[in-house]
Amino acid sequence: MAKVLALVAESGPDTIVVAVELALEQAPPSGRVSVEHLVNVLWRMRSVQMPPEIETALQLTTPPLADTSRYDALRPALQQPEAGHA
Repeated sequence: MAKVLALVAESGPDTIVVAVELALEQAPPSGRVSVEHLVNVLWRMRSVQMPPEIETALQLTTPPLADTSRYDALRPALQQPEAGHA
């Protein structure tokens, strides 16, 4: 209970009440809700919403591939010593 009350200082009492109500709605069959669960609910309440999708004429020219070996081709360029350094 003390940890929940400590959250009031940063989130405000009204926000904590809403978070507790949400956490209790999602409570497991035992009815017990941990402080970690409450913190998770508070975090999700604060999380930024994704912006809406927009229409665009842009097209993807190279589809993404799950091929990390493409990045190995960059290594020689990155590993070359600079001029004048040994």
